[in-house]
Formats: sequence, structure tokens, C-alpha cells
Amino acid sequence: MANINRIKIVLVEKMKTNKWLADQIGKDQDTVSKWCTNTTQPTLETLVEIARILEVDIRELLIHTDNHKITMTIL
Repeated sequence: MANINRIKIVLVEKMKTNKWLADQIGKDQDTVSKWCTNTTQPTLETLVEIARILEVDIRELLIHTDNHKITMTIL
């Protein structure tokens, strides 16, 4: 599976741990670990909550995609 989110990177930039994030959002640490390794993905609602807690724009939690490629794929 491709890396879809940057949660782990943003946590490192903010000097926070998976455990800290899990405590903040009331999720199991194993769940947060799976998000950080891109094994699974959080829901959109959870991603919004993570962005709020980490005080970042939600876009910072997402991997940049090439809009041109996406457009070409859709066409």
C-alpha cells in the first residue's frame, strides 16, 4: 500500500509520540501505530481531529498528489 498520510512525520516534527496522540484522541496506541505506518487510514473525521490536536492544516497530514496525474486517470 502506498503511503497516504504523513501523520508519523508531523508527529516527529511536533516532537510528539504515537502514545501521546492516542491519549489525545482516545484511540488505542496500536491503531495510531497502524496509521503512522500507513497500514490503515483514519477516517476523515479523525484526520480532522488529528490536525486540530497537532495544530496543523489538514493538508499537512496528507501526501501531495500530482493533480495532473489524477485528472489524466479520470479522463
